[in-house]
Amino acid sequence: MINYLWFGFFLVAFLMAIFASTVQGDTEIWSRLMSTLFSSSQRGFEICLALTGVLTFWLGLMKVGEAGGVVAKFSKLINPLFSRLFPSIPAGHPAQGSILMNVSANMLGLDNAATPMGLKAMKELQELNPKKDTASDAMIMFLVLNTSGLTIIPISIMMYRAQYHAANPSDIFIPILLATSCATLTGLILCCIKQKIKLWDPVLLGTILGGMGILGGTAYFFSQLPQEKIASYSTLFSNILLFSVILLFLIAGIRKKIPLFSTFVEGAKEGFQTVVTIIPYQIALFVGISLFRECGALGLIADFFQWMFSSIGWDTRFVDAIPCAILKPLNGGGARAMMLSIYETSGVDSFVGHVAATIQGATDTTMYILAVYFGSVNVSKMRYAAAFGLTADFAGIVAAILVSYLFFG
Repeated sequence: MINYLWFGFFLVAFLMAIFASTVQGDTEIWSRLMSTLFSSSQRGFEICLALTGVLTFWLGLMKVGEAGGVVAKFSKLINPLFSRLFPSIPAGHPAQGSILMNVSANMLGLDNAATPMGLKAMKELQELNPKKDTASDAMIMFLVLNTSGLTIIPISIMMYRAQYHAANPSDIFIPILLATSCATLTGLILCCIKQKIKLWDPVLLGTILGGMGILGGTAYFFSQLPQEKIASYSTLFSNILLFSVILLFLIAGIRKKIPLFSTFVEGAKEGFQTVVTIIPYQIALFVGISLFRECGALGLIADFFQWMFSSIGWDTRFVDAIPCAILKPLNGGGARAMMLSIYETSGVDSFVGHVAATIQGATDTTMYILAVYFGSVNVSKMRYAAAFGLTADFAGIVAAILVSYLFFG
């Protein structure tokens, strides 16, 4: 699917350029597209270069955690649940610990920590994969849960709202929690049905209900805090938890009497090699998306939705946030830039500003994650991963719009 999508970006950009230059007389569009092609190629490489340091550090640290036995203990702890969701992963396999670390980092909004752990999980899942060029069920389950973007604490979005002087930067906390939970549950249910996993299994059902209870309790706790304290408390909690994990890995390594530094370096080398592997995938997707946006196709799609919803008499105030919804599964930076543009033109506390923020936190960059994660292990056949991931995205985006009307409409 991603092959056709990538080709589609270039084809649409070419056709839009022909239309603009011949019908509208905008001959400068060809120069803008070529400039975008070169600048986005450079930007895609710069993103990978920036990721190198973070990736090498976390994969080095994960190597220490494995050698110290912490990852194995995490795996044993979550085995009752993961044995249901990932029946092909042996009990106690390191992939379980890596998946847990990735999901936990995503839930806390710690993107820089989540990506290295996710790439490591993919490498370990590939070792168990009998068909190296084809996505396994375990890979698809992991990535659909990953791309649905369950986020308990949307730190970055609250920080952006604060930077734009929102009256209450954290008022999107509960709406995002509801929308992202809807996306994750949709992805989980679809994968369980497809992979014939029993949703009514006591352990699985109890975990889902328990998770919903924890989410509800978290939402209630933060709703009782003074508004100005929510962002600072959530940031403090996340950073303390993350640093505690780092310290735990190092302490475990000392207790096991392993050479901490050399073990770290060994894992860090894997991180550097992983970055080299994903650079072509990052640049290819980044260029295609940038061309699609620059040629004006994104604006036409937004105009179509404006016409469609107004013609049937629906409230169209949310339509200006549609570009965020379109870009979010494709490119997180583009969606974030669109959200900030809405803040500048319509205001951070406007209705459409709240919709854009809730959409930004409702799901993750599905196509980007699939391209980079599968590319890191040379899997070319994604099977139903993209379809299920985008369906979960759609559910999260629809939920984001509905809860925005409920809370801010």
